[in-house]
Amino acid sequence: MIEALLSTQIDPLVSPLHSGFFLDNVYSIIIVLILILCSAIISGSEAAYFSLSPAEKDSLSNDETKKGQAAHRLLKKPQDLLATILITNNFVNVGIVILSSAIVHTAIPDSGNETLRLIVEVVGITLVLLLLGEVIPKIYATKNALYYAKQVSGVLKILRSIPPISWIKMLLLNGSNMINKRFKKKSVKISTDELEQALALTRDMDTTDEDHKILEGIVKFGNTDVKQIMQPRLEVVGIEKEFVFKKVMEVILESGYSRIPVYENSFDNVIGILYIKDILPFLGQKEKDVKWLELLRKPFFVPENKKIDDLLKEFQEMKMHMAVVVDEYGGADGIVTLEDILEEIVGDITDEFDDDEIIYTKINDDTFRIEGRTSLVDLYKVLEIDGKDFESNKGEAETLSGFMVENAGRILKNKENIVVGDIKLIVESSDKRRIKMVKVILPPKIVKK
Repeated sequence: MIEALLSTQIDPLVSPLHSGFFLDNVYSIIIVLILILCSAIISGSEAAYFSLSPAEKDSLSNDETKKGQAAHRLLKKPQDLLATILITNNFVNVGIVILSSAIVHTAIPDSGNETLRLIVEVVGITLVLLLLGEVIPKIYATKNALYYAKQVSGVLKILRSIPPISWIKMLLLNGSNMINKRFKKKSVKISTDELEQALALTRDMDTTDEDHKILEGIVKFGNTDVKQIMQPRLEVVGIEKEFVFKKVMEVILESGYSRIPVYENSFDNVIGILYIKDILPFLGQKEKDVKWLELLRKPFFVPENKKIDDLLKEFQEMKMHMAVVVDEYGGADGIVTLEDILEEIVGDITDEFDDDEIIYTKINDDTFRIEGRTSLVDLYKVLEIDGKDFESNKGEAETLSGFMVENAGRILKNKENIVVGDIKLIVESSDKRRIKMVKVILPPKIVKK
């Protein structure tokens, strides 16, 4: 009787397994195993591609193998790649769940075993799918990201182009783009003037004057033209193409610069930039054996109205430190260096070769004696003014003497003066060619920064 009872209880669970269960479901089981393997590969590819370091991505871009190039092309479109992986993985996982449920239904009949079957379907299938299809492959792929990404590149390349995955992928990407455009947060636009006002309001806080000067430099950085910070051609040290090597060395030693422009006939025709480090290997050789013109590097020309933030990006991309500034007619106005750009933010940068000669003298709180070749930007810094009156009347001038000539229409003589707003500019020294020294008188009512 006990044997009969046991056989009655066990029979619904075990009998199907002994009545050809595996034989009847062998194809379904094989397909499920293959799908689990596919799920593992696809899940691992997601972890591999999106855990690549910048160095590994650079390695792929320089990899000339087919797998490396395929992986590099996939990374160029990350949204497309992610959509392909997610869609494929969902298809595979749904297939695993459906087939596994059918196999469980065959193994565990309906009569009296609904709870057990539910536990097997929910807990058993989920655990198998998570462990074999997600966790383990992702751990492996993350630790071997570069190798794994190259190995699965061919599979992903095929999957992204076959229907229905390609169709669903396009719908998903288009839908995502529409949603992003629809609900994209509107960026808050703040003008430069508003930022300057905000800085003025915080001047009395615990920040130092140096901090404020740096912040002000950053605010004005994007609105500054190259012409405002360049070294004018009259102050540029250059080398003529016809110079012999001895003369070239004299110019190098006297100037102390690491890069010097080389021109033919006049500075309007700059033919190259001489890097002093390129000459070092030839020191000690006979002058006639040194062909220094062959060492010239190609000059980089920029227009005078170019913004210095754009120029900084180009300097970084091209790994250059100097550019020749040209006007609208193609003539050279001067040069601009990476140091000139950085000084607009952090202030003057001096090194052992910089000339420490004082270009202005402060007579009292309201009176200054300033060299005419001083740039207007430096003038504003010395006087601690915003320079709006100067900027609105400067025309093409960039120096103090140029400004006075521009407004007077001629080279002023000694003791002659012009008035800019409330500021009086008196010529103290000049010749037929230029104004050398200017006395600047500020009215007491001007509020310093």
